[in-house]
Amino acid sequence: MLCQFSFENFKSYRGETTFDFQAEAFSEFEDTLLTTEKGSNLLPVSAIYGTNGGGKTNLLQAFSCLLSLVVKPIRGLEKNRQEIIMQQYVACTPFLMDDVSDKQPTSFRVFFRVHNCEYQYSLSLRDSIEYESLYWKKLGARKTGKVFERDNQGITLGDSFKKSHINLDVNPKMPYLTFLAINYNLPVITEVQDWFESCIVLNYANIDTERYIMLSKDGSVEKRIVSALNDMGIAITGYRFDKETKIIYTQRTIDGKVFELPFSEESEGTKKLIVALPIFILALQEGRMIAVDELDAKLHPKLLRYIIMLFKNPEANQHGAQLLFTSHDMSTMKNTVFRRDEIWFATENENYESILYSLADIRQENNNRISNTACFDKQYLEGRYGADPYLSNMIGGTWSCP
Repeated sequence: MLCQFSFENFKSYRGETTFDFQAEAFSEFEDTLLTTEKGSNLLPVSAIYGTNGGGKTNLLQAFSCLLSLVVKPIRGLEKNRQEIIMQQYVACTPFLMDDVSDKQPTSFRVFFRVHNCEYQYSLSLRDSIEYESLYWKKLGARKTGKVFERDNQGITLGDSFKKSHINLDVNPKMPYLTFLAINYNLPVITEVQDWFESCIVLNYANIDTERYIMLSKDGSVEKRIVSALNDMGIAITGYRFDKETKIIYTQRTIDGKVFELPFSEESEGTKKLIVALPIFILALQEGRMIAVDELDAKLHPKLLRYIIMLFKNPEANQHGAQLLFTSHDMSTMKNTVFRRDEIWFATENENYESILYSLADIRQENNNRISNTACFDKQYLEGRYGADPYLSNMIGGTWSCP
């Protein structure tokens, strides 16, 4: 489970920016939180709103870039490793709207949990890697242990690895974490690398991986996909993949007879759901982290809410899956859907730098937080949250809140 992700000097983000899945001490939706015996509770869902060009997509690309750096060298080297579902490799591009940032490193830091351990992985690079480290601790413990640390002076190992005769000579462009995962069978490294490989950045332009999941020999996968589509009002009774034409056909049963429709003939919303649902189901089944840009595009608001609620439902999400997505959809920005710490905003300041903050960070004139009973969508469109200052003029102050 992802706890926190920080990065600096990446695309439209110049200063250090932190996105947090750790839950605030709020009373709303407490039953939806991902809880552990020790350590803070984590959020199952977070949505990022803001104007076009504000930095929503770049936040997801920063996360995808870190995944690319760690996962790309190992992909395809070991056939027995789990299926890596990340269709987009993102280059490490610095902030370009000043005279100095392109000469400085881009940095990433991520905190995440696997079983009863919490890990902190840091990576900083420009043309080559300038700093990298991996630390860990047991949940609830105060003491943090070093696995390794790398800087311009070399690599130092933690106490548990010092006697393992591990090679300290690595390509300056390759993460040492990845080098260890490729060359050694070390349980801690395997656990960390597996977490990176389990993270999903969904790309609707490529359905090869989704097809792989849809055509799983496990019959329960098809049943869950069809059941979810039916729950959302799409009356598909099954699907079939034609190996000769490489076409997926959706099936509908009328008076006991099965009729088939090529995937390309479905509506855009239905196609998007058919592409995405196998990934969402896999994430829920295996407790994976999934990031999706513009999840709401071409989806009816009711379908969007259904997907959100899958991750917020403890019965459907029993393994700690998490969903991070960007959206422009106002119909779901409500206190009946989200906690205040699950809503985030990305906006651009006067220096063309993206700024990220959550609804929980906002203080009113009396220094109180936004109330959990507030009409989030109305206040957002009025410009009271700072991430969309123009829409209040467009709607003329006539917006009504149901």
